[in-house]
Amino acid sequence: MAVSHSPFPDLPPVPGFRLATVACGLKQSGAADLLLVEMAAGTHAAGLFTRNQVVAAPVTLCRDRLAQNNGVARALLVNAGNANAVNGERGMQDALTLSRQVAERLQLPDATVMLASTGVIGVPLPMHKPLQAIPELVQHLQPAGWQQAAQAIMTTDTFAKGAGRTITLGGKEVQVVGISKGAGMIHPDMATMLAFLFTDAAVEPALLHTLLQQTVEKSFNSISVDGDTSTNDTILLFASGASGAAVLQTEDAAEVALLATALQEVCQTLAQAIVRDGEGASKLIQIQVEEARNSAEAKQIAMTVAKSPLVKTACAGSDPNWGRILAAVGYAGVPIVANRLSLWLGEVRVVEQGGRVADYQETAGKAVMEQEEITIRIALGLGEASHTVWSCDLTHGYITINAEYHT
Repeated sequence: MAVSHSPFPDLPPVPGFRLATVACGLKQSGAADLLLVEMAAGTHAAGLFTRNQVVAAPVTLCRDRLAQNNGVARALLVNAGNANAVNGERGMQDALTLSRQVAERLQLPDATVMLASTGVIGVPLPMHKPLQAIPELVQHLQPAGWQQAAQAIMTTDTFAKGAGRTITLGGKEVQVVGISKGAGMIHPDMATMLAFLFTDAAVEPALLHTLLQQTVEKSFNSISVDGDTSTNDTILLFASGASGAAVLQTEDAAEVALLATALQEVCQTLAQAIVRDGEGASKLIQIQVEEARNSAEAKQIAMTVAKSPLVKTACAGSDPNWGRILAAVGYAGVPIVANRLSLWLGEVRVVEQGGRVADYQETAGKAVMEQEEITIRIALGLGEASHTVWSCDLTHGYITINAEYHT
């Protein structure tokens, strides 16, 4: 089950990147489960990772390498079907072994190889499978194949997720392409979510990290499926500089804004696709909190509503139980003034100045809740800040999927 979504877009090659996928046997289905991306010399990367204190070996490896080598990156290896998490020292040694093999085959410094994994936690990685597949991956590297790449990193996803934008910087055409996976254990800080962004823009390393942080805050960190946070959350942004455009610096305000907008659009598309594919999801829920004192408080309230089981099940049952929404607003931990609250279900105003609108008809609210995409808008009457998050409903399908899937 998944909320309606657009087909995978026709994404162009991004200069400076070559990719390949293969089925090495990590997925029981026999589908492709290993992705390799080779990057041109001069590529820089920025990364953000899970805040779970139990982290997978590839997360530790990437964090350390990005910090130690100023973000220089030349390759990315991603496997699906095994998380390589909670495997102790063996897990780290396995990650290092994979990294060394990729580096040797591509004749690159080992420290420039990034890794990511997703799948079952606590099961040692059957190393012979990916190790045997690395030579084939190297042999088949090519500029195209984003849909195959997105399919290779899927686990419980029901569809591949990709997005792209083309912009002009310094008179040069620049591509921004992203792929992601995720369907369950999704909550801010990118739970069980992998996302990889590729651009041929040239960006100063510190600025690249800033752009990623700003982008993620309003996309991947503004979604929730079930409130769980995984061990493997990873988002990596790679900039090859192969477009020929000049290196972007912080002071290049206009062009930085163009790239930031493109990244934001790509990441919001990917983030919403993850929610649309939420395990058992039948509806996409957009929660807009307005008139807050600041964006942090707006986000805190929106996320509290987004992860409320009572709100999510009301959406699943097409029940316009607006009291559950305001109850979540009240326990979000943000000081509010109850008699200033307003609430809309879609375009239907339900609450004004803290009380039910006199002419509100429940049939109108139910009509909104029966839609596949529901917008809940909350005005606090406290300021001018706002934040929007996305969630999905909670159905019997979620229980079925997670009762049968060994994590």
